[in-house]
Amino acid sequence: MYQKRFNSSSRGKFSRPGFHKRPFGHGSSPAFASRGNVGKRGAQGSYINPAKFINKNAQDEVAVAYTPQYRFADFPITPALKNNIIAKNYDTPTPIQDKAIPHVLQGKDVVGIANTGTGKTAAFLIPLINKVLGDAKEQVLIIVPTRELAIQIDAELKGFTRGMRLFSVCVVGGASIGPQLSALRHKNNFVIGTPGRLKDLIERGSIRLNEYQTVVLDEADRMLDMGFINDMRYVMKGMPQARHTLFFSATLSREIEGLIKEFLRDPVHVSVKTGDTAKNVEQDVVKIIPGTQKVDVLHELLIQKEFNKVLIFGRTKHGVEKLSKLLASRGFAAESIHGNKSHSQRQRALAKFKDNHAQVLVATDVAARGLDIANVSHVINYDLPMTYDDYVHRIGRTGRGDKRGKALTFIE
Repeated sequence: MYQKRFNSSSRGKFSRPGFHKRPFGHGSSPAFASRGNVGKRGAQGSYINPAKFINKNAQDEVAVAYTPQYRFADFPITPALKNNIIAKNYDTPTPIQDKAIPHVLQGKDVVGIANTGTGKTAAFLIPLINKVLGDAKEQVLIIVPTRELAIQIDAELKGFTRGMRLFSVCVVGGASIGPQLSALRHKNNFVIGTPGRLKDLIERGSIRLNEYQTVVLDEADRMLDMGFINDMRYVMKGMPQARHTLFFSATLSREIEGLIKEFLRDPVHVSVKTGDTAKNVEQDVVKIIPGTQKVDVLHELLIQKEFNKVLIFGRTKHGVEKLSKLLASRGFAAESIHGNKSHSQRQRALAKFKDNHAQVLVATDVAARGLDIANVSHVINYDLPMTYDDYVHRIGRTGRGDKRGKALTFIE
Protein backbone atom coordinates (compact mmCIF):
# COMPACT_ATOMS: atom_id res chain seq x y z
CA MET A 1 0.00 0.00 0.00
CA TYR A 2 1.18 3.51 -0.73
CA GLN A 3 1.35 5.91 2.19
CA LYS A 4 2.12 9.61 1.86
CA ARG A 5 4.55 11.16 4.30
CA PHE A 6 5.45 14.82 4.56
CA ASN A 7 8.01 16.65 6.64
CA SER A 8 7.94 20.34 7.38
CA SER A 9 10.58 21.18 4.79
CA SER A 10 8.75 19.47 1.93
CA ARG A 11 5.58 21.56 1.95
CA GLY A 12 5.46 24.10 -0.84
CA LYS A 13 8.73 22.96 -2.39
CA PHE A 14 8.08 20.98 -5.52
CA SER A 15 10.37 19.84 -8.31
CA ARG A 16 9.44 20.10 -11.95
CA PRO A 17 7.29 17.10 -12.89
CA GLY A 18 8.79 14.12 -14.61
CA PHE A 19 12.50 14.82 -13.95
CA HIS A 20 13.18 12.55 -11.03
CA LYS A 21 11.51 10.08 -8.77
CA ARG A 22 10.83 11.21 -5.23
CA PRO A 23 11.09 8.58 -2.49
CA PHE A 24 7.65 7.48 -1.44
CA GLY A 25 6.72 5.71 1.77
CA HIS A 26 5.94 1.99 1.49
CA GLY A 27 4.84 -0.65 3.91
CA SER A 28 1.77 -1.18 6.03
CA SER A 29 -0.25 1.73 7.28
CA PRO A 30 -1.57 1.61 10.85
CA ALA A 31 -4.49 3.74 9.76
CA PHE A 32 -5.50 1.04 7.30
CA ALA A 33 -4.61 -2.04 9.30
CA SER A 34 -8.26 -2.74 9.99
CA ARG A 35 -9.44 -1.96 6.48
CA GLY A 36 -11.98 -4.77 6.58
CA ASN A 37 -13.99 -2.64 9.00
CA VAL A 38 -13.63 0.58 7.08
CA GLY A 39 -16.52 1.45 4.79
CA LYS A 40 -16.21 3.86 1.88
CA ARG A 41 -19.19 5.26 0.04
CA GLY A 42 -19.28 7.82 -2.75
CA ALA A 43 -21.88 10.58 -2.62
CA GLN A 44 -25.18 8.66 -2.96
CA GLY A 45 -23.12 5.67 -4.09
CA SER A 46 -23.02 2.09 -2.92
CA TYR A 47 -20.64 0.74 -0.27
CA ILE A 48 -17.34 -0.53 -1.65
CA ASN A 49 -15.00 -2.46 0.60
CA PRO A 50 -11.59 -0.76 0.19
CA ALA A 51 -9.96 -4.20 0.03
CA LYS A 52 -11.46 -4.49 -3.47
CA PHE A 53 -9.16 -1.68 -4.60
CA ILE A 54 -6.06 -3.77 -3.86
CA ASN A 55 -4.52 -6.40 -6.11
CA LYS A 56 -0.79 -5.88 -5.88
CA ASN A 57 0.05 -9.32 -7.26
CA ALA A 58 -1.77 -8.76 -10.55
CA GLN A 59 1.36 -8.57 -12.66
CA ASP A 60 2.78 -11.70 -11.05
CA GLU A 61 -0.17 -13.83 -12.18
CA VAL A 62 0.55 -16.01 -15.19
CA ALA A 63 -2.33 -15.76 -17.64
CA VAL A 64 -3.29 -18.87 -19.55
CA ALA A 65 -2.54 -18.17 -23.18
CA TYR A 66 -5.62 -18.14 -25.36
CA THR A 67 -5.38 -20.22 -28.51
CA PRO A 68 -7.75 -18.76 -31.12
CA GLN A 69 -9.72 -21.04 -33.35
CA TYR A 70 -9.34 -18.67 -36.29
CA ARG A 71 -7.03 -16.15 -37.88
CA PHE A 72 -8.51 -13.13 -39.62
CA ALA A 73 -7.48 -14.69 -42.91
CA ASP A 74 -9.75 -17.66 -42.12
CA PHE A 75 -12.98 -15.66 -41.83
CA PRO A 76 -15.30 -15.77 -44.88
CA ILE A 77 -15.06 -12.04 -45.57
CA THR A 78 -14.30 -10.07 -48.72
CA PRO A 79 -10.67 -9.72 -49.89
CA ALA A 80 -10.82 -5.92 -49.69
CA LEU A 81 -11.79 -6.08 -46.01
CA LYS A 82 -9.09 -8.67 -45.31
CA ASN A 83 -6.52 -6.36 -46.93
CA ASN A 84 -7.56 -3.46 -44.71
CA ILE A 85 -7.40 -5.70 -41.64
CA ILE A 86 -3.86 -6.72 -42.60
CA ALA A 87 -2.96 -3.05 -43.15
CA LYS A 88 -3.97 -2.40 -39.53
CA ASN A 89 -1.55 -5.15 -38.46
CA TYR A 90 -4.34 -7.42 -37.29
CA ASP A 91 -3.45 -11.10 -37.57
CA THR A 92 -4.79 -13.10 -34.65
CA PRO A 93 -8.25 -12.31 -33.24
CA THR A 94 -8.70 -11.54 -29.56
CA PRO A 95 -10.93 -14.01 -27.67
CA ILE A 96 -14.10 -11.91 -28.08
CA GLN A 97 -13.37 -11.45 -31.80
CA ASP A 98 -12.56 -15.13 -32.29
CA LYS A 99 -15.80 -16.28 -30.66
CA ALA A 100 -18.23 -13.55 -31.76
CA ILE A 101 -17.33 -12.85 -35.40
CA PRO A 102 -18.44 -16.26 -36.77
CA HIS A 103 -21.89 -15.90 -35.16
CA VAL A 104 -22.33 -12.32 -36.40
CA LEU A 105 -21.34 -13.41 -39.91
CA GLN A 106 -24.10 -16.03 -39.71
CA GLY A 107 -26.65 -13.31 -38.91
CA LYS A 108 -27.30 -14.42 -35.32
CA ASP A 109 -28.18 -12.09 -32.47
CA VAL A 110 -25.17 -11.96 -30.15
CA VAL A 111 -24.55 -10.92 -26.55
CA GLY A 112 -20.81 -10.36 -26.10
CA ILE A 113 -19.34 -9.91 -22.62
CA ALA A 114 -15.64 -9.20 -22.25
CA ASN A 115 -13.24 -7.15 -20.17
CA THR A 116 -12.44 -3.65 -21.39
CA GLY A 117 -9.61 -3.34 -23.88
CA THR A 118 -10.20 -6.72 -25.49
CA GLY A 119 -11.36 -5.64 -28.95
CA LYS A 120 -15.16 -5.61 -28.72
CA THR A 121 -15.46 -2.85 -31.34
CA ALA A 122 -13.72 -4.84 -34.07
CA ALA A 123 -15.75 -7.89 -33.04
CA PHE A 124 -18.88 -6.25 -34.41
CA LEU A 125 -17.46 -3.86 -37.02
CA ILE A 126 -15.62 -6.46 -39.10
CA PRO A 127 -18.58 -8.80 -39.70
CA LEU A 128 -21.02 -5.92 -40.17
CA ILE A 129 -18.80 -4.24 -42.77
CA ASN A 130 -18.73 -7.54 -44.63
CA LYS A 131 -22.53 -7.70 -44.35
CA VAL A 132 -22.93 -4.21 -45.83
CA LEU A 133 -20.49 -4.99 -48.65
CA GLY A 134 -22.69 -7.96 -49.55
CA ASP A 135 -25.93 -5.96 -49.62
CA ALA A 136 -25.95 -2.33 -50.80
CA LYS A 137 -29.34 -1.75 -49.12
CA GLU A 138 -28.06 -2.75 -45.67
CA GLN A 139 -27.90 0.04 -43.08
CA VAL A 140 -26.50 -0.33 -39.57
CA LEU A 141 -27.36 1.68 -36.46
CA ILE A 142 -24.80 1.70 -33.62
CA ILE A 143 -25.92 3.13 -30.28
CA VAL A 144 -23.35 4.12 -27.66
CA PRO A 145 -23.45 6.06 -24.36
CA THR A 146 -20.96 8.88 -25.03
CA ARG A 147 -19.87 11.13 -27.88
CA GLU A 148 -16.21 10.16 -27.37
CA LEU A 149 -16.99 6.49 -27.86
CA ALA A 150 -19.12 7.25 -30.94
CA ILE A 151 -16.29 9.23 -32.53
CA GLN A 152 -13.78 6.51 -31.66
CA ILE A 153 -15.94 3.79 -33.28
CA ASP A 154 -16.43 5.94 -36.38
CA ALA A 155 -12.66 6.41 -36.69
CA GLU A 156 -12.06 2.67 -36.40
CA LEU A 157 -14.80 2.02 -38.96
CA LYS A 158 -13.12 4.37 -41.44
CA GLY A 159 -9.85 2.50 -40.97
CA PHE A 160 -11.48 -0.81 -41.84
CA THR A 161 -13.43 0.58 -44.83
CA ARG A 162 -10.70 2.63 -46.54
CA GLY A 163 -11.21 2.60 -50.31
CA MET A 164 -14.58 0.80 -50.15
CA ARG A 165 -16.92 3.76 -50.72
CA LEU A 166 -18.90 2.99 -47.60
CA PHE A 167 -20.26 5.99 -45.71
CA SER A 168 -20.93 6.73 -42.07
CA VAL A 169 -22.16 9.61 -39.93
CA CYS A 170 -21.59 10.26 -36.24
CA VAL A 171 -24.61 11.88 -34.51
CA VAL A 172 -23.99 12.93 -30.92
CA GLY A 173 -25.31 15.45 -28.44
CA GLY A 174 -23.18 18.46 -27.60
CA ALA A 175 -22.18 18.91 -31.25
CA SER A 176 -23.93 21.15 -33.76
CA ILE A 177 -26.94 19.37 -35.20
CA GLY A 178 -26.75 21.21 -38.56
CA PRO A 179 -23.90 19.20 -40.11
CA GLN A 180 -25.49 15.99 -38.84
CA LEU A 181 -28.79 16.87 -40.52
CA SER A 182 -26.93 17.60 -43.76
CA ALA A 183 -25.03 14.30 -43.64
CA LEU A 184 -28.24 12.35 -43.03
CA ARG A 185 -29.74 13.66 -46.28
CA HIS A 186 -27.42 11.23 -48.04
CA LYS A 187 -27.29 7.44 -47.81
CA ASN A 188 -25.13 6.26 -44.91
CA ASN A 189 -24.24 2.62 -44.43
CA PHE A 190 -23.51 3.21 -40.75
CA VAL A 191 -25.06 5.69 -38.32
CA ILE A 192 -23.29 5.89 -34.96
CA GLY A 193 -24.90 7.93 -32.22
CA THR A 194 -25.88 8.60 -28.65
CA PRO A 195 -29.46 7.82 -27.56
CA GLY A 196 -30.68 11.37 -26.95
CA ARG A 197 -29.46 12.78 -30.26
CA LEU A 198 -30.74 9.73 -32.15
CA LYS A 199 -34.21 10.23 -30.64
CA ASP A 200 -34.14 13.90 -31.65
CA LEU A 201 -33.18 13.07 -35.24
CA ILE A 202 -35.81 10.31 -35.45
CA GLU A 203 -38.50 12.74 -34.29
CA ARG A 204 -37.34 15.23 -36.94
CA GLY A 205 -37.73 12.53 -39.59
CA SER A 206 -34.02 12.60 -40.48
CA ILE A 207 -33.58 8.97 -39.41
CA ARG A 208 -36.20 6.47 -40.55
CA LEU A 209 -35.78 3.43 -38.36
CA ASN A 210 -37.62 1.08 -40.71
CA GLU A 211 -34.63 1.39 -43.08
CA TYR A 212 -32.21 -0.14 -40.55
CA GLN A 213 -32.02 -3.92 -40.41
CA THR A 214 -29.12 -4.15 -37.97
CA VAL A 215 -28.56 -2.47 -34.59
CA VAL A 216 -25.63 -2.59 -32.18
CA LEU A 217 -26.01 -1.66 -28.50
CA ASP A 218 -22.50 -1.00 -27.22
CA GLU A 219 -21.84 -0.39 -23.50
CA ALA A 220 -25.57 -0.71 -22.84
CA ASP A 221 -24.97 -0.94 -19.08
CA ARG A 222 -23.51 2.57 -19.16
CA MET A 223 -26.51 3.83 -21.14
CA LEU A 224 -28.73 2.38 -18.43
CA ASP A 225 -26.64 4.06 -15.72
CA MET A 226 -26.86 7.40 -17.54
CA GLY A 227 -30.65 7.29 -17.66
CA PHE A 228 -31.02 6.53 -21.37
CA ILE A 229 -33.34 3.56 -20.90
CA ASN A 230 -36.43 5.34 -22.29
CA ASP A 231 -34.50 6.64 -25.30
CA MET A 232 -33.14 3.14 -25.93
CA ARG A 233 -36.62 1.67 -25.80
CA TYR A 234 -37.90 4.41 -28.12
CA VAL A 235 -35.28 3.56 -30.73
CA MET A 236 -35.64 -0.20 -30.43
CA LYS A 237 -39.45 0.01 -30.64
CA GLY A 238 -39.15 1.80 -33.99
CA MET A 239 -36.80 -0.81 -35.47
CA PRO A 240 -38.17 -3.61 -37.67
CA GLN A 241 -39.21 -6.72 -35.75
CA ALA A 242 -37.09 -8.87 -38.07
CA ARG A 243 -33.72 -7.34 -37.29
CA HIS A 244 -30.17 -8.33 -36.43
CA THR A 245 -29.28 -7.17 -32.89
CA LEU A 246 -25.83 -7.19 -31.28
CA PHE A 247 -25.19 -6.38 -27.64
CA PHE A 248 -21.67 -5.80 -26.29
CA SER A 249 -20.63 -4.84 -22.78
CA ALA A 250 -17.99 -5.34 -20.12
CA THR A 251 -20.50 -5.96 -17.31
CA LEU A 252 -23.79 -7.80 -17.04
CA SER A 253 -26.31 -6.82 -14.36
CA ARG A 254 -29.83 -8.08 -13.64
CA GLU A 255 -31.26 -4.99 -15.34
CA ILE A 256 -29.15 -5.59 -18.42
CA GLU A 257 -30.26 -9.22 -18.55
CA GLY A 258 -33.82 -7.87 -18.67
CA LEU A 259 -32.96 -5.64 -21.62
CA ILE A 260 -31.40 -8.55 -23.46
CA LYS A 261 -34.65 -10.51 -23.14
CA GLU A 262 -36.56 -7.43 -24.30
CA PHE A 263 -34.42 -6.51 -27.31
CA LEU A 264 -32.84 -9.73 -28.64
CA ARG A 265 -34.21 -12.95 -30.11
CA ASP A 266 -32.57 -16.25 -29.11
CA PRO A 267 -29.13 -14.64 -28.86
CA VAL A 268 -25.85 -16.48 -28.78
CA HIS A 269 -24.08 -15.62 -25.52
CA VAL A 270 -20.34 -15.13 -25.86
CA SER A 271 -18.45 -14.42 -22.66
CA VAL A 272 -14.69 -14.22 -22.43
CA LYS A 273 -14.61 -12.20 -19.24
CA THR A 274 -11.76 -13.30 -16.99
CA GLY A 275 -12.83 -11.48 -13.83
CA ASP A 276 -14.13 -8.14 -12.64
CA THR A 277 -10.83 -6.39 -13.33
CA ALA A 278 -8.04 -7.08 -15.78
CA LYS A 279 -5.31 -9.31 -14.35
CA ASN A 280 -2.59 -7.10 -15.80
CA VAL A 281 -3.68 -4.01 -13.83
CA GLU A 282 -1.90 -3.74 -10.51
CA GLN A 283 -4.24 -2.12 -7.98
CA ASP A 284 -3.48 -0.39 -4.71
CA VAL A 285 -4.69 2.38 -2.42
CA VAL A 286 -3.10 5.67 -1.39
CA LYS A 287 -3.85 6.45 2.25
CA ILE A 288 -4.31 10.18 2.85
CA ILE A 289 -3.01 10.94 6.34
CA PRO A 290 -5.20 13.43 8.26
CA GLY A 291 -3.91 16.97 7.81
CA THR A 292 -2.36 16.20 4.41
CA GLN A 293 -3.76 17.81 1.26
CA LYS A 294 -4.82 15.31 -1.40
CA VAL A 295 -3.45 17.48 -4.19
CA ASP A 296 -0.01 17.47 -2.54
CA VAL A 297 -0.06 13.68 -2.44
CA LEU A 298 -1.13 13.62 -6.09
CA HIS A 299 1.69 16.03 -6.98
CA GLU A 300 4.28 13.76 -5.37
CA LEU A 301 3.02 10.86 -7.47
CA LEU A 302 2.93 12.73 -10.76
CA ILE A 303 6.54 13.90 -10.54
CA GLN A 304 7.71 10.29 -10.53
CA LYS A 305 9.08 9.27 -13.92
CA GLU A 306 6.85 6.25 -14.43
CA PHE A 307 3.67 8.38 -14.13
CA ASN A 308 4.03 9.45 -17.75
CA LYS A 309 0.42 9.20 -18.99
CA VAL A 310 -2.09 9.46 -16.17
CA LEU A 311 -5.89 9.44 -16.23
CA ILE A 312 -7.35 10.91 -13.04
CA PHE A 313 -11.01 10.46 -12.14
CA GLY A 314 -12.98 12.95 -10.05
CA ARG A 315 -16.60 12.87 -8.98
CA THR A 316 -17.96 16.26 -10.10
CA LYS A 317 -17.58 18.48 -13.14
CA HIS A 318 -16.59 21.43 -10.96
CA GLY A 319 -14.06 19.38 -8.99
CA VAL A 320 -12.48 17.97 -12.15
CA GLU A 321 -12.05 21.41 -13.72
CA LYS A 322 -10.65 22.86 -10.50
CA LEU A 323 -8.13 20.03 -10.12
CA SER A 324 -7.03 20.30 -13.75
CA LYS A 325 -6.34 24.02 -13.42
CA LEU A 326 -4.54 23.50 -10.11
CA LEU A 327 -2.26 20.88 -11.63
CA ALA A 328 -1.59 23.16 -14.61
CA SER A 329 -0.61 25.97 -12.22
CA ARG A 330 1.93 23.60 -10.66
CA GLY A 331 3.59 22.97 -14.00
CA PHE A 332 1.88 19.79 -15.19
CA ALA A 333 0.56 19.43 -18.73
CA ALA A 334 -3.02 18.76 -17.66
CA GLU A 335 -6.32 18.69 -19.55
CA SER A 336 -9.88 17.97 -18.44
CA ILE A 337 -13.02 16.29 -19.77
CA HIS A 338 -16.47 16.69 -18.21
CA GLY A 339 -20.07 17.43 -19.10
CA ASN A 340 -19.76 21.23 -18.88
CA LYS A 341 -17.23 21.32 -21.72
CA SER A 342 -18.33 21.72 -25.31
CA HIS A 343 -17.90 18.93 -27.82
CA SER A 344 -14.90 20.62 -29.46
CA GLN A 345 -13.24 21.33 -26.10
CA ARG A 346 -13.57 17.69 -25.07
CA GLN A 347 -12.17 16.48 -28.36
CA ARG A 348 -9.18 18.84 -28.13
CA ALA A 349 -8.41 17.70 -24.59
CA LEU A 350 -8.71 14.04 -25.55
CA ALA A 351 -6.51 14.53 -28.64
CA LYS A 352 -3.76 16.19 -26.57
CA PHE A 353 -3.78 13.30 -24.13
CA LYS A 354 -3.82 10.65 -26.84
CA ASP A 355 -0.97 12.36 -28.70
CA ASN A 356 1.14 12.66 -25.52
CA HIS A 357 0.99 16.45 -25.50
CA ALA A 358 -0.63 16.24 -22.07
CA GLN A 359 0.72 14.08 -19.26
CA VAL A 360 -2.52 14.20 -17.27
CA LEU A 361 -6.20 13.99 -18.18
CA VAL A 362 -8.63 14.74 -15.35
CA ALA A 363 -12.12 13.43 -16.05
CA THR A 364 -15.50 12.56 -14.67
CA ASP A 365 -16.94 9.12 -15.37
CA VAL A 366 -17.77 10.32 -18.89
CA ALA A 367 -14.30 8.96 -19.76
CA ALA A 368 -14.69 5.70 -17.83
CA ARG A 369 -16.38 3.63 -20.53
CA GLY A 370 -15.28 2.46 -23.91
CA LEU A 371 -12.48 4.91 -24.61
CA ASP A 372 -9.40 3.27 -26.08
CA ILE A 373 -6.39 5.42 -25.23
CA ALA A 374 -3.03 3.82 -25.88
CA ASN A 375 -0.38 3.42 -23.20
CA VAL A 376 -2.11 4.96 -20.17
CA SER A 377 0.46 4.20 -17.46
CA HIS A 378 -1.78 4.91 -14.44
CA VAL A 379 -5.40 5.45 -13.50
CA ILE A 380 -5.86 7.40 -10.28
CA ASN A 381 -9.21 7.47 -8.50
CA TYR A 382 -8.81 10.89 -6.88
CA ASP A 383 -12.44 10.65 -5.76
CA LEU A 384 -14.08 7.32 -4.98
CA PRO A 385 -16.30 5.86 -7.68
CA MET A 386 -20.02 5.69 -7.02
CA THR A 387 -20.19 1.92 -7.58
CA TYR A 388 -17.78 -0.96 -8.02
CA ASP A 389 -18.86 -1.29 -11.66
CA ASP A 390 -17.71 2.31 -12.16
CA TYR A 391 -14.38 1.36 -10.59
CA VAL A 392 -14.00 -1.59 -12.95
CA HIS A 393 -14.58 0.61 -15.97
CA ARG A 394 -12.33 3.40 -14.72
CA ILE A 395 -9.29 1.20 -14.22
CA GLY A 396 -10.02 -0.54 -17.53
CA ARG A 397 -8.53 2.52 -19.25
CA THR A 398 -5.05 1.21 -18.36
CA GLY A 399 -3.54 -2.23 -18.90
CA ARG A 400 -5.44 -2.60 -22.17
CA GLY A 401 -4.86 -5.62 -24.39
CA ASP A 402 -1.52 -7.18 -23.43
CA LYS A 403 -0.17 -3.99 -21.81
CA ARG A 404 0.53 -3.57 -18.09
CA GLY A 405 -1.03 -0.83 -16.02
CA LYS A 406 -1.46 0.47 -12.48
CA ALA A 407 -4.50 1.82 -10.68
CA LEU A 408 -4.41 3.78 -7.43
CA THR A 409 -7.39 4.80 -5.31
CA PHE A 410 -7.20 7.63 -2.78
CA ILE A 411 -8.63 6.69 0.62
CA GLU A 412 -9.22 9.38 3.23
